[in-house]
Amino acid sequence: MTEQRFYAHSGIKEDRGDWQLLPDHLASTAALADARGRPLRLSAMAAMAGAYHDLGKYDPAFDRMLTGAKERVDHSTAGAKLLLDRAPQALRPAAEMLAYAILGHHAGLPDRQRGESSMAERLANHNYRIPQWVQDACQPDFTAAAREVRALIRDGAPCGFDASVVARMVFSCLVDADFRDTEAFYARLKGTEPDRVWPDLPTLLPQLRAAFDSSIALFTDANELNRLRSQILAHVRARAPLPPGLFTLTVPTGGGKTLASMGFALDHAAVYGHRRIIYAIPYTSIIDQTAKQFRDMFGDIVLEHHSAIEPEQPGAAGRDKLRLAMEDWAAPIVVTTNVQLFESLFAARPSRCRKLHNIAGSVIVLDEAQALPRNLLLPTLRMIDTLAHHYGCSIVLCTATQPAFDSRQLKGGGLALEGRELAPDPAGLAKRLRRARIVQGDMMDDPALIAALRPQPQALVIVNSRKHALALYSQAQAEGLEGLVHLTTRQFPAHRRRILAMVKERLKAGLPCRLIATSLVEAGVDVDFPIGWRAEAGLDSVVQAAGRINREGKRAWQDSTLTVFTAPDNPAPTEVAQLAKAMRSTAGKFDDVLSPNAIQDWFEEVYWKAQPARLGAKMAESFVLGRSTDFPFRTVAEAYRMIDSPMVPVIIPQDDKAAESVRQLRFEHIPSGKLARDLQLYTVQIPLKARDLMRENGKGSFHDPRQRCDQFFVLDEPSLYHDDTGLHWEEAEFLAAENWVI
Repeated sequence: MTEQRFYAHSGIKEDRGDWQLLPDHLASTAALADARGRPLRLSAMAAMAGAYHDLGKYDPAFDRMLTGAKERVDHSTAGAKLLLDRAPQALRPAAEMLAYAILGHHAGLPDRQRGESSMAERLANHNYRIPQWVQDACQPDFTAAAREVRALIRDGAPCGFDASVVARMVFSCLVDADFRDTEAFYARLKGTEPDRVWPDLPTLLPQLRAAFDSSIALFTDANELNRLRSQILAHVRARAPLPPGLFTLTVPTGGGKTLASMGFALDHAAVYGHRRIIYAIPYTSIIDQTAKQFRDMFGDIVLEHHSAIEPEQPGAAGRDKLRLAMEDWAAPIVVTTNVQLFESLFAARPSRCRKLHNIAGSVIVLDEAQALPRNLLLPTLRMIDTLAHHYGCSIVLCTATQPAFDSRQLKGGGLALEGRELAPDPAGLAKRLRRARIVQGDMMDDPALIAALRPQPQALVIVNSRKHALALYSQAQAEGLEGLVHLTTRQFPAHRRRILAMVKERLKAGLPCRLIATSLVEAGVDVDFPIGWRAEAGLDSVVQAAGRINREGKRAWQDSTLTVFTAPDNPAPTEVAQLAKAMRSTAGKFDDVLSPNAIQDWFEEVYWKAQPARLGAKMAESFVLGRSTDFPFRTVAEAYRMIDSPMVPVIIPQDDKAAESVRQLRFEHIPSGKLARDLQLYTVQIPLKARDLMRENGKGSFHDPRQRCDQFFVLDEPSLYHDDTGLHWEEAEFLAAENWVI
């Protein structure tokens, strides 16, 4: 009698000689998952998930499906159900964590109780269709797995959240191992091998630190500011031997935070063997320049990953090394956005979660930490705390306006940060690096702003929306103000770079330069104006804006003012108005709102006013662990959104380089990852509905969607892009009635 064979994946040959045997796939996935789980102290859990994830493929119907039968086979539930049926009651929570991962390895992590796709519904409706001898052969031993789980769960309030992160990490190990084994199988069939090999950070560190030291040599010149930056850097790097965990780096704008935090990350990783450095930035408007700065230092080992251009479907053609690395973050240095980092950590989809196991053991720098969304603050802080406490991460909260994340106002949801400051004397630095003063102004409509600008040949105005910036610029232009410059995210990044270079040249040459911008100019933009105005906002934003006034300290700080005003015709959004109200309260208590004590007071008032419910407390506390688990993974993933309204990229082929990259979209052999990296400098983010209408009316199109999976949407109507103000999607006749100005 011929032994029955079961297969995981079909091959090319009709005689099945090149098909992948199911036991081979299960064993290989278990081994790969074990290796990914080992640095997380979850090797037994990960290996069990790999060994049982495709148990349902022993169903004879799955074999018929592989040969072309039109049958639907749920192959993910059988392994989860068997583990739960075999688990002793005392060890059931560990078995349930495995079950979440196995149930979700294609469809995504489920909720425990909610909906037809929940764990409860799937288990209740599943009947084993795998042979009895296969069931009898499965005798899992949960002892080692349960021991791992217990070691990664604290007593008290964080226990449920800790347990949910265990399940997430096991899920990450499983889905990455499953993808990689399947990918390797089909690569062998095709005679190809995907390039996923990246050098290890510990191996690279000697040359990376040498490259860093060469790059900072400019700090050693006689300039007083550079000498101070050099002193800050030296002090921060000297703190690298501190035990891993949470750190703050509080340095005023202009003090060299970016380089100081990277220097610390390199030195700290050298001491403690961290596996990678992740540099997270809240603003897509500056991520490309930060990534370029690090690539200039370290070369092509830097992975830049954000959402300017991403495939809207998995498996896009041309999956080159960079594109592959975006799936699992295997590169030694990753520059990304808060959206990518934290939405992945709270995601349910396998494609977003593949990278989680590679986040463990990292030095994570959260640049502009004050920008973490307040409505998601408590779950975000709990995730930061869990990564540091259990998964070997050192996390640096880097900002000029350090949030009160250890505040008593957070009512148990804060971080333990005492004694973990990396900068020397933040209060003293605030005084030494003071370059401007903040003045509370009154109502100023656009005519009043233009009148204030008229006698100031060089001045900066920052407003709260692209709509207001465009209206103010247009009115000032109509009134003949000289040297007007408009800067918003209507312009693609490469265009903004050219505009900023021109601004710097005009400022240096003493030529008229009146810049009207949105808040994108506040973060990481090195401009130096003698005077400025800022529409009302939170103190954190206002302090960032003040960092663009007298930035190089060439003028007396008393004469360098940033006036905060209220725009009656363009009121601030509700949340911004509330933050501005808290700033006025703080300004009434402190003579200097730039002092660390004033900033602490403002953050505490913001948190106190918000109350835990407004800070995402329900999300943070929704993961319940008792004798069993109740984890609403899918519900939380849907709720944890850092960006409320979907914005999508439009490529502007405005110069020869962009046009050539767009032309290359037709060629299948050119990797999508390379083209995405080139074209992200030529994208403008617009509302999804606006892009859909542009497409329907022939003003833009996806180029070669068969090869690129609707990844690259290109503007086909050049007249919609203006050299001075950028993309005016509202000008198209099909949008005239839609008021899409934002």
